[in-house]
Amino acid sequence: MTMPWRGAAIEQFPGVPAWGAPTSRRPLEPFPVVPLGGIDAAWAWGGADGSGARVCILDSGVDASHPLVGGVDRALSIVLDDSGALAVAPVEPTDSAGHGTACAGIIRSIAPAAEITSLRVLTDAATGTGHALLTGLDWAIDEGFDVINLSLATTKADYTLALYELADRAYFRRCTLVVSAHNLPIRSFPWPFAAVVSVASHDQDDPMLHYYNPAPPVEFLARGVAVPVAWTNGKVVRSTGNSFASPHIAGLCALIVGKHPWLTPAQLKTVLYLTARNVTSSSGEDHVPA
Repeated sequence: MTMPWRGAAIEQFPGVPAWGAPTSRRPLEPFPVVPLGGIDAAWAWGGADGSGARVCILDSGVDASHPLVGGVDRALSIVLDDSGALAVAPVEPTDSAGHGTACAGIIRSIAPAAEITSLRVLTDAATGTGHALLTGLDWAIDEGFDVINLSLATTKADYTLALYELADRAYFRRCTLVVSAHNLPIRSFPWPFAAVVSVASHDQDDPMLHYYNPAPPVEFLARGVAVPVAWTNGKVVRSTGNSFASPHIAGLCALIVGKHPWLTPAQLKTVLYLTARNVTSSSGEDHVPA
């Protein structure tokens, strides 16, 4: 089934202003109601394994042979085409930096049946250019991934407007962008944007434990301190950073959207909020997810 938001752009109808529709003669498609009352972890992801969810990791690549990753569905990279322009092309699923592999391993541990695609936008040193990020994000949105993990940020304000536009386009295409906050208290992008799910770290060991952060701009806290992660050469290391908190939330998003594919990014963010450990019930009692 093709979801309406994955279809072609709406056509212009004579006599109706742009973006409208002649509903008197062409009814809109039926749209299932997604009830958001009584939300808890059991409703959100109970019994789910990520089946049906498509996740794209924009990072340094993913070593698909790592035992904690267990393979990827596709591996691609930003390359220069024959004209010298940036393009997306298939590559071998490797990662000499380890950063993307770490993110993939975390997502796989939470949503083992999710479809994972690796798109390399960083170099072997886990650095990259804004143009590569924009090219990769533009491609991932066009591909219609349910969840896109960005454990990276740029400090260059020149890219802000383009990133804003891509974040908004992702939102309306039902691509949930999960983005790590910068590890330093400096101005960077795109994690502060309202259209994305922004993530920083807490220091507890439970990979399913997340908190709602009432102090903006970062919205959620997930495990990100001394996290055991997949690394290069089949190793497992412990590492700290918001980069590793983000895929914990991306994994939860994959579970939720795999079980409830009609959720919008706004509703998905609301589900994360309602299942956060520190959000209280209407009676004032602590809400403790299963």
